[in-house]
Amino acid sequence: MNGFSPATQLVGFVSDERFVALPATLVEIETAEGSFETTSRATGAIYAALKPGPHRITFHKAGFGAKTITLDFKPGQPPAQFRLLSNTLYGYAWPKWVHAGESSEFRVHSAEPYHLELWRYGWKKELIRGLGWWDEHGPQATAQVTPDGDYTRTGAAWNQRGYNNNAVHRQFVEAPARSGLYYFHARTPGGACFSFPWIVAPAQPTAPVAVLASNITWNAYNAFGGRSNYINADALPARPTVNSRLDLKRYTDPDHRFYDCESYAPLSFDRPEPINHIDLATAITDPIEGRAACHVAAAEWRLLGWLEREKIAYDFYAETQLHGGTLDLSRYRVLVLSTHPEYWSRAMYIRVKRWVFEEGGRLVYLGGNGLNCEVKFPDASTMEVRNGDCRVIEARGLESRFHLNVESEARLLGVVFTEAGAMTGAPFRVVDPSHWAFRGTGLRKGALFGTKSLHRRCPGGASAHETDKVSPSSPANARVLARGTNAADGGAEVTHFETPLGGGVFSAGSIAWPSSILVDKAISRITRNVFEQFLKPPQRVGRRKS
Repeated sequence: MNGFSPATQLVGFVSDERFVALPATLVEIETAEGSFETTSRATGAIYAALKPGPHRITFHKAGFGAKTITLDFKPGQPPAQFRLLSNTLYGYAWPKWVHAGESSEFRVHSAEPYHLELWRYGWKKELIRGLGWWDEHGPQATAQVTPDGDYTRTGAAWNQRGYNNNAVHRQFVEAPARSGLYYFHARTPGGACFSFPWIVAPAQPTAPVAVLASNITWNAYNAFGGRSNYINADALPARPTVNSRLDLKRYTDPDHRFYDCESYAPLSFDRPEPINHIDLATAITDPIEGRAACHVAAAEWRLLGWLEREKIAYDFYAETQLHGGTLDLSRYRVLVLSTHPEYWSRAMYIRVKRWVFEEGGRLVYLGGNGLNCEVKFPDASTMEVRNGDCRVIEARGLESRFHLNVESEARLLGVVFTEAGAMTGAPFRVVDPSHWAFRGTGLRKGALFGTKSLHRRCPGGASAHETDKVSPSSPANARVLARGTNAADGGAEVTHFETPLGGGVFSAGSIAWPSSILVDKAISRITRNVFEQFLKPPQRVGRRKS
């Protein structure tokens, strides 16, 4: 300890990729004057007697990748956030969305060799090609290193340290010519498996139908690194989590408010998405297990599979491609929103609304809690969620977070999410059997449908999880076709309206609709009717006002 200050001070905290404290981590601190060892405490805190200046610090904990960093210590500075990465198998493609013929890098973290394959997820899983075994000469050289601090803002940036992707170590894949949802399958000799999605849009439009992946929602719910829009939404706290129920505002706020800030720290797309992992053996008609899968990519896959089963041709895009302008809506007759498109930019909303109301576009919204909050994009890999202060939303009587910054999404969708019915599941009841959506179903007024579902988080029927209803902001001609039988008037309302220039909007209003489409005959037939009707040439019922 020669040359060190006798005062022991808090240097920082050590935590994992979930921002959970890592106690009993071995810490070696070196300077030109000597070295010593300490361990992290129960909170992940590291206390030491340090002088100002550079220190070389090495961290080691069983089950995690060891690393060495240089800390330029200054007395009085905020505690550092040291981050270690567990030996869990992870991966992601970067970019996560491309057009056919473009390339992405696969970024995989593995403590042992791994094998990689590329698959297409449609009505059937299709092996596109094997990508080989990946290993390196150095021990655990396929393991990644995460930055310290809050990399949910800046990205994990894997393969950027110690692995230069030269011609010998190339980890890039060219996107296939066929648009669709693709998955990389990674597995190790030790039995670990991890899959991660890749959105491939067409080089040029090939079908009259465009389907959007809700990849902005995927990122909002992705907590890799310790933050999502649901935990630590505004910023990473000063101390890592020790016990979620005692530490996270989501559970400790007495008023159960998630959002009470004017601004929220950015969320990077440049991170793995464990919520989108699908077990390699899962078949498309298997129940959707787990908390997250039923409203992200796994549920959206069911809708894509249904389209292929019904031989309805489609092109697949990321929502961010709509925002960026590489999805040309003028080339499509129908746009499909899937399970949970909760987060949209103002530009996306204005473009789609103009397409529907002024250009005769047909919008098919087959999800719930859609377009509920505005996002902004500071750059191509980062988004900022404009949640606002929920107390302001309540005081002003607004219908959503989107209403706070833009307008109520019901003006476009015909419906808006309400808390009633959340986390419940039930069948639908027919309200307006004369509507063409019920053609060929044999359903009469008051009949129940949507009793079957793959949705296991909120079982009970196709009106489930989160549900939307008509509101004072809905177009005056929005027709309620069916209503979920959820308790306390919480059922989703299935609606349809047309615009004077030949456009139209059909809304299912339920997150669980795509989870029922493969197994419930009535849901399937109603959805089929919607596509058949919307794919007909537009019939304008009025003139555009000047």
